[in-house]
Amino acid sequence: MNDLKQVQQSSDAVLTWMSQKEYSIYTIKNHANVLNVFMKFMAEQQITELSEATALLFIQAKTDVTLEGLWGSGNRKLNRYLKPVQNLLRHHETGHLGFYMRSKIPPFLCPQEFKKEYLLFQDEYHARNYADATILSNNATVHKFILYLKEKGVCSSKVISVPYVTGFLKSYTGSKPKYVATVLYVLRNYLGFLYENGFMDCDISGNLPSVRLIRNAFIPHSWNKEDVLRLLDSIDREDSKGKRDYAIILMVVRLGLRASDIRKMKITDINWQRRIISLTMQKTGYPIELPLLDDIGWAVIDYLKNGRPNTRCNRLFIRHRAPFDAVGENESFYRELHRYMQAAGITPPQGVHCGLHSLRSTLARQMLDSNAPLPVISETLGHQNINTTSIYLKIDVEGLRKCALDPEEVLIP
Repeated sequence: MNDLKQVQQSSDAVLTWMSQKEYSIYTIKNHANVLNVFMKFMAEQQITELSEATALLFIQAKTDVTLEGLWGSGNRKLNRYLKPVQNLLRHHETGHLGFYMRSKIPPFLCPQEFKKEYLLFQDEYHARNYADATILSNNATVHKFILYLKEKGVCSSKVISVPYVTGFLKSYTGSKPKYVATVLYVLRNYLGFLYENGFMDCDISGNLPSVRLIRNAFIPHSWNKEDVLRLLDSIDREDSKGKRDYAIILMVVRLGLRASDIRKMKITDINWQRRIISLTMQKTGYPIELPLLDDIGWAVIDYLKNGRPNTRCNRLFIRHRAPFDAVGENESFYRELHRYMQAAGITPPQGVHCGLHSLRSTLARQMLDSNAPLPVISETLGHQNINTTSIYLKIDVEGLRKCALDPEEVLIP
């Protein structure tokens, strides 16, 4: 059993960490008050072991809300008690703290029957150098598949067969082909791993159907120049976060950078003397150099001097709420973009997903309009294959019209 003195030490460590990370005085004070009340609750109930069950009992006593676990959405009253207790429990169990988002779904608890191979598969992710976001996405499918097998009474990976996989895939009826293709890819990966490591006697991964996706079957959405200008004008550049968002969106508009590269960009990636940005692309792993254009340079200077919070973090763009660290691995700046779109009165076409990537497509269209050669566009966007860049040719409607054939010239000998 844990001694209450150890719990008190964890409580002190949480408050010290929050102070170092420059949380507001109000937030630290709230954490301190809640943790003091929690310690008194444990003493009154003669509980000396800090656990999730203890935390849930405390929250129920203070809010009259019965939770199944420390996850899900909450209200203001619930969050007042939930967050401090979560931080205390996290530090007590792991010995450290860091920014994290509370999951809205229950944590995955792997059934014992599949636990050994599941944990080994997690190691395989890292051995293959998968990005955290990719692991998270792939695991969503693996978790559903394992829970489906458990529900169907499967007690070992040895007895997984094609009918079970077919039954699982039926749950994706009506999903978009691209999403189904991703699910199939993950299943092939997982089932192939099970066979290669002796958890299955037969390799059924090759029996999974293929979804034919024509790479160039879609036309990338791009913005018109007027809407881009309205979007940039809608950003409050007097606000510190607005300075950050303006520099980010400008980098996408002018240089076509991906959100993943913006998240990872370091202050030292900018060479002010040479006026270039040098970085290694997260998607491809290849280095790239881009010009530090005047408007981007001044936007970054304004952010560094007048907007960026004081922090030891070496990332260029950071969170603007404590802790002032790097933004999350899955941050796409989607909410920020749509908030500015709403402020600018810009409504995306129905059925079109407008993220930062659509601004990247816009740069490709502008370069096509200026008659830039395809290899130049490919190098600017960081494509390793010029066939990838050719997708953007379909944006150049006027250029395609010039390529139209006269039916009579074709049909008449």
